[in-house]
Amino acid sequence: MALVTGASRGIGRCAALALARRGFDLVVTARTVREGEGRAHPSSVLADDRPVAIAGSLEGTAADIEALGRSCRVVPMDLMDRQSIHRVAEEALAQWGRVDVLVNNAIYQGPGTMDRILDLPIELAERCLIGDYLHPLLLIQLLLPQMLERGEGRLVNMLSEAAFTTPPAPAGSGGWGVAYAAAKAAFHRVTDMGHVEFFGAGVWSFSIAPGLTITESMRASGMDRVLIDAGHAPAPPEVAGEVAGWLGAAPEAERYAGQMVSSRSLCRELGLVSGWPPPRDPASGPA
Repeated sequence: MALVTGASRGIGRCAALALARRGFDLVVTARTVREGEGRAHPSSVLADDRPVAIAGSLEGTAADIEALGRSCRVVPMDLMDRQSIHRVAEEALAQWGRVDVLVNNAIYQGPGTMDRILDLPIELAERCLIGDYLHPLLLIQLLLPQMLERGEGRLVNMLSEAAFTTPPAPAGSGGWGVAYAAAKAAFHRVTDMGHVEFFGAGVWSFSIAPGLTITESMRASGMDRVLIDAGHAPAPPEVAGEVAGWLGAAPEAERYAGQMVSSRSLCRELGLVSGWPPPRDPASGPA
């Protein structure tokens, strides 16, 4: 059984479907349970900061999983609510007795993620750390013991190039905010330490760096336009989602344990998404 957080849309939904196609039953979590409830919060670097309606829901993801012949349980989870993290782990283990694969995909989405250093209230920096580091770490702590008891399991953490790459420009001009980057960098160390501590006991840990991925939330926030205009090449969410599914299921994934994996490179190498990357236009010149 696999548990995927942030699975109402985007990479999380694609990861859940990729795992279902590989034979897993699922627990899917997010804040948006029913279609029409989803809201995105535009970045503070943009002029209009009113929430925007976005498509996608856990019920929709669950229906697609069940259409593949797999079971799926919907468990609402607010990444900023510690009790809901506990509830997700408890319900997953109560129903299936085990979680074989955990995909930590959900992120904090709210004010502060794209603030520059002098514009960032320390309270918002704290929220980024809670949502993108502390509570995903907590979910690992709650689910890891049963993996260790069985001597097998996989932790797939969705990270970001922002964790280890210096941006080409400040946030709002083609770069990213310090709070988001710092929280993702902290969470990447969990993958490293998890590999050192638990690989010998049968639990494999992975980080995925998806690059600029165009999701419903990103379109609604307006950050897709900012980053594409700054020269960042986009990829669809299926790319990182299929790589998460492969890392969660394939025996050959062992060679990537403990690493930060570029989902674009691995997806291209393995041919996981039909038609991606698209053929280059010869008229566009050399890459």
